[in-house]
Amino acid sequence: MAIREILTVPDPRLKLVSKPVDTVDDDLRALMDDMVETMYAADGIGLAAIQVGVDKRVIVMDLSDERNDPRFYVNPVITPLTEDLKPYQEGCLSVPDVFDSVERPKKVKLEYLDYDGEKREEIAEDLFAVCIQHEMDHLEGVVFIDYLSRLKRDRAVKKVQKLVKQRGAPTEAAE
Repeated sequence: MAIREILTVPDPRLKLVSKPVDTVDDDLRALMDDMVETMYAADGIGLAAIQVGVDKRVIVMDLSDERNDPRFYVNPVITPLTEDLKPYQEGCLSVPDVFDSVERPKKVKLEYLDYDGEKREEIAEDLFAVCIQHEMDHLEGVVFIDYLSRLKRDRAVKKVQKLVKQRGAPTEAAE
């Protein structure tokens, strides 16, 4: 397993629409394992493959308090089950240190393949519903700040660019 670099806005790869996965095999499981390790290292609760530069329809998540229950979603499809929207304060590993409110359906049906390629279906509500919709947006080339006003979005991008510049590029010694 390896920690991968997380892309940040305005990287154009974050705007790519991810491609469906043909089969869940050992290479894909290795990617998902890397994604979980990367998500934990960045103290996140969800990560889409495109955020590590891989344009495949893959999401990992862990909403447990103990950070020991990773979940894997391959080729996920969501269907809203209510017209009721709920605002939720969102953040994103690709938009570090930026948080804002986004309204999303409160309840969705989720269909996907799991870590072993088995077909699964479940209902997502509350934080789970918000997180899966947020990550699904990534698969469509949408970042949560795309829901904000142009002014807020521009401020967010500038803040991230400044933060990335302050952190600097990793040195060979740090790798």
